[in-house]
This record gives sequence, C-alpha cells and structure tokens, in this order.
Amino acid sequence: MTTRIDARLCAVCRGKGLCGLSYCPLLAKRMALVKLRRVHGSREVYGSSPPSVFVGRYGYPHVNLGPSLPPVTGDTSIYDLPEKWLSLSLERILDYRWSLITGSRRVNIYSVDDPFVERLHELVLSVKPVDVEVRLEKPPKPMLSFSEYEPPQGPRAPLKEFRVVGNPWIPRVIDKVYSDTDLKAAEAIVELYRSGVPVTHIQRIFSVGALGARKNRRIVPTRWSITAIDDTISKHLVEKIKDYDEISEIEVYVRRYYDNLFIAILVPGKWSFEWMEAWWPGSTWNPGSDEIIVEGDYEGYRGRTTYASIGGCYYATRLAVAEYLYKRKKQATAIVLREIYPGFNLPIGVWFVRENIRAMLRRGPVLKTSEIWEALKIIDRETKLGLRKWLKASKLLQKILYVKRITEYLYR
Repeated sequence: MTTRIDARLCAVCRGKGLCGLSYCPLLAKRMALVKLRRVHGSREVYGSSPPSVFVGRYGYPHVNLGPSLPPVTGDTSIYDLPEKWLSLSLERILDYRWSLITGSRRVNIYSVDDPFVERLHELVLSVKPVDVEVRLEKPPKPMLSFSEYEPPQGPRAPLKEFRVVGNPWIPRVIDKVYSDTDLKAAEAIVELYRSGVPVTHIQRIFSVGALGARKNRRIVPTRWSITAIDDTISKHLVEKIKDYDEISEIEVYVRRYYDNLFIAILVPGKWSFEWMEAWWPGSTWNPGSDEIIVEGDYEGYRGRTTYASIGGCYYATRLAVAEYLYKRKKQATAIVLREIYPGFNLPIGVWFVRENIRAMLRRGPVLKTSEIWEALKIIDRETKLGLRKWLKASKLLQKILYVKRITEYLYR
C-alpha cells in the first residue's frame, strides 16, 4: 500500500486529517519507531509476546513460522487482540502492529512434533503475555505489510533461536483440547469458543497445528486459519439457530466508523445471508478506477458448497450475525451492506469487519417495522450508493421484494 501525500501538507496538518485519510500514517510510524529504537541494529529482542505467532503462506507446504513480540515487557495483549481494537484510533493500532517484531524459520506444515514448533505451542496456548527472548539472523528492518485477511504485520527477520523465559498461563479447557489427540479440530474449535476463548486466540492455536486428531494436525497459514475459524464457528451457530423461531419484525441496523458505513437488515424468514461491499474510487480495493465497485455473495438455507467470492469478510460477517441471532434464540434472513469511502485506503484485516458488525448489532436496531419499504427508505437515506443500485446488486433483497409482490397479489 502506498499513499502519495504532499510533504508540505503534512507540515501544516500535523495529524489533523487534512489529507482526507482516516488515519495519519506518519504519526503511527513515529509512535512505533520510539519502541523500535531499542532494537535498532540489534539481532536480539527481548519482550512480552501478546502471545502472538505468524505463519506465512508462500512456498506452501513449506512456510515461514515464528513468534512475534514487541521490544517491551508487561501486558502486551492488546498488540494482537482485535476484539479490543474498536476503542482505539487507527494510529494506535498501527503503532502496536508496527512495533511487533517477528522472527521466522522455514518449516514443513506437517512438522508439528518438531521441538521448535512445540515451543511455539507452549507460547501460543497461553492466554496471557509471555516473556520471550529472540535471536535473529540479522537486524529487523522497520516495515509494515498489509493484508485484507490478517492484521498488519511489522518488522521481520530470519530466526536463529528463541526461548520462552516467562511462564505461560494455559487454561484447563485449552490444555484439554490440545492434549486430546482424538478430538476433531472442528469439535475442539467449538469447545474453545463455547468456553469463552476469543476468536483471535483460537485462530492462533489452530494455525500452529495444535488442534485436531494427531494424524491430521498441521500448520496453517495465518490468513487461512482466520477464515477457517470464522467459517467453522459460524456454521455451528447457524445450524443451531435454524431450530429457533423467526424474528417477528424487520430490523434495520446502522453504523458509521472511519469512512465506512455498515447497514444490516434482518427480515422474518428462514436463515439466509448476504454480504455486499461498495468500494469508492480511492479506497483500499479500488485505487485506480473512476467507478464505484460493488461486489457480494450470499447463501440460502442450505448454506454454501464453494468459497465465497467476496473473500474472508463474508465469513467474518456471517459469524457476527450468527452470534447475535444465537444469543437471541432467533433466526432470520440477514442482508449486510458496507460502503467504503476514499479516506479509508487501509487493508487491515477481516477483524475490522467482524468487530464493527458485532458492535453495530450490540447497539440495537434503528428501526423495527412490518414494512420492507420502510427499511428500504433507510438504505436510500443513509447510503451514498442509493437504493436503486443496492437493489440491483442484492440477490436476497430482490427475492424478498418478489415474494412480497406475489403475496400481495394473492391476498389483495
């Protein structure tokens, strides 16, 4: 990701947002560099891992794997806990990620019994930060890489050796599913989730090959593990909510956050789900076009058999919606829309969508109505794309309106 900004504007702006972006990249980098000066030119890093680990995907089935830690000690859990990030500024999130140093070593995905990987298991199973000592092949270079799946990744360098210095704190339920080598991975994931382990932590445990039947355990690239956990948990919840009564009214939810607009419409009916995104020119995934790009995908009552074309955000959103309905013991048809405006050109991971949808639903609906037309008026009023274009893009909204017209015709 590159952003061209006139340096003279930066001198005048000083973080006030005159460039039109939702964040100040210079401010975020400067905050992180204060911490990184402690290891400038050094091949040794000592700090408290959140705990955190990163697994790359290039060269699969041989991948880069290793611990991540900032050069500070204490409670660093916030550095790798997206569930707590919505209360933070984007600059602060980037600061945390920019100062998280990863030392990695190349391993085969099936080498879960390797002593190096087992030490990573010891680290990642902990629910509290663990002091770690890392020796690198060369000094890490200050950098930040972005992805639509995982949170931004900070400086990296080849790993020579690492040592867990502190004492990991591993809850009984995590130790139980880790030690049970006959338990299927999907069952272990659901058990951890039902026990209150954060989704982000489950993703890390799964990525280092610490869950599932022994013969099936393997290391999973971070970006794949994120979607796998969102998918597995949401599928489990959806099967549960299919047994519940339908909601009694149409519900509309709205949230604005950092040049993003989210709208959810829950309609009485059997479970079905649709996720759509509209990217404005100059936003993250539409940097060069002059047209607004609208993409989306959906599923009916029977679910999906193929990977959603819209990517990981589909599964992150489905998880947030399924959680909400499961908690209410209700089922519904769910349509969720997102508009991304030019000030937001930052791919920072699917956590951003999942946590925003969770927050939007927790806040409650802005409208409850028996008339779909009232819900559509909110889409027309709140969105920049407008109702006509959203209707053209949405398969489920078209289906709902078609059924309504048929019903009105039969009973008029």
